[in-house]
Amino acid sequence: MALTLILACIAALFLLAPVAITIRAGAVARPVVYGLSATACSILLIAAAPTLLGGDTLVQILPLGIPWIGAHLRLDALAAFFLVVVNLGGAIASLYAIGYGRHEAAPERVLPFIPAFLAAMNLVVIADDAFVFLFAWELMSLTSWALVMTDHRDGGSRHAGYVYLVMASFGTLCLLLAFGLLAGSHGGYSFTTMRLSTLATGLQPVLLLLVLLGAGSKAGIVPLHVWLPLAHPAAPSHVSALMSGVMTKVAVYGLIRIVFDLAGPTAWWWSIVVLVVGAITAVLGVLYALMQHDLKRLLAYHTVENIGIIYIGLGLALAFQANQMAFGAALALTAALFHVLNHSLFKSLLFLGTGAVLTATGHRDMERLGGLIHRMPVTALTFLIGCAAISALPPLNGFVSEWLTFQAILLSPALPQWGLKFLVPAVGASLALSAALAAACFVKAFGVTFLGRPRSPEAAVAREVDVFSTGTMIGLAVLCLLAGVLPGLIVDALSHAVAELAGGTRLPPQSTLPWLSLIPVSAARSSYNGLLLLIFIVCTASLIAVAVHRFASRAVRRAAAWDCGFPDASPATQYTAGSFAQPIRRVFGRLAFRASERVEMPEPGRLEAARLHVKVHDLIWQWLFVPIAKAVNVASIRLNRLQFLTIRSYLGLVFAVLVILLAGLALWQ
Repeated sequence: MALTLILACIAALFLLAPVAITIRAGAVARPVVYGLSATACSILLIAAAPTLLGGDTLVQILPLGIPWIGAHLRLDALAAFFLVVVNLGGAIASLYAIGYGRHEAAPERVLPFIPAFLAAMNLVVIADDAFVFLFAWELMSLTSWALVMTDHRDGGSRHAGYVYLVMASFGTLCLLLAFGLLAGSHGGYSFTTMRLSTLATGLQPVLLLLVLLGAGSKAGIVPLHVWLPLAHPAAPSHVSALMSGVMTKVAVYGLIRIVFDLAGPTAWWWSIVVLVVGAITAVLGVLYALMQHDLKRLLAYHTVENIGIIYIGLGLALAFQANQMAFGAALALTAALFHVLNHSLFKSLLFLGTGAVLTATGHRDMERLGGLIHRMPVTALTFLIGCAAISALPPLNGFVSEWLTFQAILLSPALPQWGLKFLVPAVGASLALSAALAAACFVKAFGVTFLGRPRSPEAAVAREVDVFSTGTMIGLAVLCLLAGVLPGLIVDALSHAVAELAGGTRLPPQSTLPWLSLIPVSAARSSYNGLLLLIFIVCTASLIAVAVHRFASRAVRRAAAWDCGFPDASPATQYTAGSFAQPIRRVFGRLAFRASERVEMPEPGRLEAARLHVKVHDLIWQWLFVPIAKAVNVASIRLNRLQFLTIRSYLGLVFAVLVILLAGLALWQ
């Protein structure tokens, strides 16, 4: 019954696309489409919850798809968890868009694709055969590409759409080849058949590479992250929240489904590859974010960082699982899945907050903002909560999942391989570094955007946004706080999905512990209590505030802030986003970005302003993708002569290709 209801809601979301096209009036279509999308996502979330909390696995086969095979669909605890993530984010983004959509210049280019995008992501999660999975995966890519291309007249949006489409097509091709390896020469394309088959040892490295490229290109791992900082600024803010907070998690689901479920027993060295990719992705993602002045680009690079954190958890789980350390695998998987949920919450909150700032001021550049805390207090408070959560500060949710990841790292000395004994502590150091840099980055983001004095006339006259936007941001902020204060409830809810992946092992029940404590291993090793920490913070802050106002306020003198020697107060004397990033850029810039600085200083007595020119390069784009693009261009020019072959030459070419394919099939068997 639950799976039938889920399919009905997915079908309803698909049907909303032509409805949005039919309704011409944007003022009528916006609340109808977004309201029905939010309703469908809410029903999907409720329908998936019983399976997540321990319900039976549901399977259904529809007479669609590949002939004689049909369309296989499956709802187990893992799929149910990701359905909750997808539809929680979808419902909140849809409600936000009811208000935000009033400012869309071309709603007819957004409304038809939003429900189809949501439906495709849901279909990916419940797919139980390769055809349905890849069909939904490609539909998810195409609908999100259409949303990135909303402002198609802008050259930057067209470039972002082109790069995104190329990366998405490359990822789909890699997943197609990965499923081909899993299906084998007998063509067992259903996931049930793949689970029963065994992959040859020599093909395991190929499978891991294809899955990392296929799912990683959509998730945004380094070096396949280049589309994120281009696509997120081009898309509307609620679409950016969906792509960053939800779609990248669907990509993580694809990796988990294949590696932990379909591929069978894996070798221990798989974990080394995933751990190294995760550590590099986390550190480079946050370093790139620190260099940004555009809020959306900054958040896009932080998506890269958080995907790296999730991959670190998955790499630890692979290491423990390969060495029959079931409890360690369960702990690492719990940390990774918890961070999937956490990132969907606080990243959606931050993107929606950025959308509110963009609506109120028309700017994403932090250098043209400032002082918004007085004019947009609700947005400022919720954005601050999101900044604290993504910086892994307790008692918010981001701290819990990263703390659990560190708890899994502390179990690594029991691993027998010396390579892992040395690698895992280095990965832990990378995780700590990325957390510290994230805190610095969001001090910059919040401080420059909301504090100080306005840096533009638009920021000086900004006003709070509509009730739908503020309401959804408040709701996400409350969820970030609840997930950090009551983590035991979420850990217990994840236990069935973790048990499916870790051979039946799960963490001990947490929700029944005194004071809602979280004790993943043992009380003697470590424990965390978000509720007591919140009470302590509130009481301490209240006492300090009372003491300051009662005993110290009379001694305070108010005066203008120091203005660097200028008699007229000017926003130009404030710290800027570049000022915050300068120390980090000088430490890491040469290595990570080949950064260069040039100062133009006028001669004494001249009144021209001094100027600082800073250049930061994306080395991965320059060293990897630019040469590939040039090679493809050269190859396409040389292969262009194939279209001028004679019929005899074409037949000979087809015959040669057929012989090669048959020889390959014979060797495979």
